[in-house]
Amino acid sequence: MKLSRDELKGLMKAKLMKAGLNDQHADITAEILTWSDERGYHSHGAVRMEYYCERIFKGGITHDPKFEWKETGPASAIFEGDNGCGYVAATFAMEKAIEMAKKSGIAVVGIRNISHSGAIGYYTEMAANEGLLSISFCQSDPMAVPYGGSEPYYGTNPISFAAPAQDGKNVVFDMATTVQAWGKILDKRSRGESIPDDWAVDAEGNPVTDPNKVNALVPIAGAKGYGLMMMVDIFSGILLGVPFGKHVSSMYHDLSEGRRLGQMHIVIDPARFCGAEQFRENMAQSLNELVTMPPAAGVDRVYYPGERAEIRRDKYYATGGIEIVDKVYEYLISDDIHFDRYDHKNRFAD
Repeated sequence: MKLSRDELKGLMKAKLMKAGLNDQHADITAEILTWSDERGYHSHGAVRMEYYCERIFKGGITHDPKFEWKETGPASAIFEGDNGCGYVAATFAMEKAIEMAKKSGIAVVGIRNISHSGAIGYYTEMAANEGLLSISFCQSDPMAVPYGGSEPYYGTNPISFAAPAQDGKNVVFDMATTVQAWGKILDKRSRGESIPDDWAVDAEGNPVTDPNKVNALVPIAGAKGYGLMMMVDIFSGILLGVPFGKHVSSMYHDLSEGRRLGQMHIVIDPARFCGAEQFRENMAQSLNELVTMPPAAGVDRVYYPGERAEIRRDKYYATGGIEIVDKVYEYLISDDIHFDRYDHKNRFAD
């Protein structure tokens, strides 16, 4: 099913409001979900809607949270989320971080006690659109085995950075520290497709291709990915005083309870270093050198991070709209808020 941007966002916003979010929070959340789907990040788009609506409806996301901004220094702050919608809290916190970075040159903003915040590349791109560099770290619930371990301890623990170049171009990099994010496996499930055998393992620790038999994800590049997982957990968990490691709440354990997740935004103004214009010029030169490099055999050319997502977005709109799985569309247009599919399930919604 192909939908226009406005159609998709409108359906999601209406469903989120029916579940209990207010107009502003539903609009922000639907916008970021649409941003994900239109760039081909379907693992973080409409496929997540039913889960969010079930948690919102059951009270696991505060409908009208009392957000609180606490500056702890000239370039540091804590954004208290009151277990509100993670998309909204992360957006508001980035807006404040951008203001602080423009004033102080840098901002380090911890966000705590929030729900899942989706594709964190959206938030770093917010800063890039303002001419700033940024990096964001975010916790997730334990579903990955540490290098050499036998039990899940860390989550997919994503990292994103973004930087502005010239002519409206931004570099936007967003990755899980596992070989693939859980949302990628969720998307494959919804499409009835198999997964590569290096994404995950089954209950016996063996590689698995059936997305319904996944017991744990694996870190990228072995020990290196494990170290990155730990870094994210330290910055967005231990440092912020919220649950960390295996103590991070499960996405599906009890949808009536808040998740108390942590996230960290770091924003830097290049004007305080090499200068804003020189930074943009150097970024443009770097990108040009990369994309004009002779490609390796079997590759059309080198792309900079975020470029292919923009190409997918433009292709969607040139060919009739954003592609959405039929059963997800059917849920969006239904009168149902949710179907009790996720509450009190294990870490993989089984």
